[in-house]
Amino acid sequence: MTLHFYFARRFTLGFLLITTVLLALVVLVDLIDQTRRFSDYDIGFGRIFGLTMLNAPQTLNLILPLIMILATVMLFLSLARTSELVVTRAAGRSALAALMAPLCVALVIGGLAVTTFNPIVAATSKRYTQLSEIYRSDGASALSISDEGLWLRQGSAEGQTVIRAWRSNADASELYDVTFISYAPDGGPIRRIEAESAALQDDGWFLSSAKSWPLRAGINSEGNAEVFDHLIIPSSLTLDSIRDSFGKPAAISIYELPSYIRQLEQSGFSPRRHKVWLQTELARPLFLMAMVLVASAFTMRHTRFGGTGVAVLCAVLLGFGLYFIRSFAQILGENGQIPILLAAWAPPVASVLLALGLLLHAEDG
Repeated sequence: MTLHFYFARRFTLGFLLITTVLLALVVLVDLIDQTRRFSDYDIGFGRIFGLTMLNAPQTLNLILPLIMILATVMLFLSLARTSELVVTRAAGRSALAALMAPLCVALVIGGLAVTTFNPIVAATSKRYTQLSEIYRSDGASALSISDEGLWLRQGSAEGQTVIRAWRSNADASELYDVTFISYAPDGGPIRRIEAESAALQDDGWFLSSAKSWPLRAGINSEGNAEVFDHLIIPSSLTLDSIRDSFGKPAAISIYELPSYIRQLEQSGFSPRRHKVWLQTELARPLFLMAMVLVASAFTMRHTRFGGTGVAVLCAVLLGFGLYFIRSFAQILGENGQIPILLAAWAPPVASVLLALGLLLHAEDG
């Protein structure tokens, strides 16, 4: 048990050290990128640095598998140089037994990444998106989904327009039972329009069976109401901007994701992308454990055998390959090419089995 705690402490310290170094590099590189990205906008260094710090947790969350590989490589290379790994095996400890402590730490880190770090990443990335949109276009458009339907907001020099619809088709190109409320630049409402449907086209919203009420003071709204078979309302929105306004699944806390999926289904949208992300996050601890096994399969060897650099390179490349396969399976799941559970859980399970095969081959031939 003492040996397990010793390995766990060494692995944890290595993980924290590598995380700190990579976080500093991420912040430095992203600060330069944010400065270049917002060079045409009148915002100070303080706001740019704030955007950088808000974006850092999301980047750190993406490179967590790489950190796990490097921490494992650092642990076993240091144990090999001091011959502690040789002494451990001489004492009757097998390779799999020596891996129990790092695997348990990886499991704990994966659990914390899902239960604690995921909500932090969701909050910071959402705030980053909001501030970026405000700095770029003064918040010209936004979308939210609730039990009362879906809400859109579009803006222009003539003012803001709030759109509420009870439901829509799967790609949000057509809204049903929709209401438009237009606001003047000074903030007061000036017109209300209700329509059976509104389809987003190149020149704006194409409304069918619409009725318009003026909302200015001193005017009888119902007496001056107009009925249109078809009506076009100019809009700067596009289908891509509306889909982006849904927010990436990573910008939604894992605790709020199930209810958000239900709201998407009630509004008529396809929640498949969010379902795949939810299952992928639940499978994250297993994938991090697979990264530990992959790295250990190449580095649990004495340095006198030589080829340490090649072994480390192979571990990192194999880790990148497995990460690519995981991302590719996630895309296939989002597109409906493969089942959701298969897209989320097959890559981590396959990675664990592959790494175990490499370990057993290295140990037993």
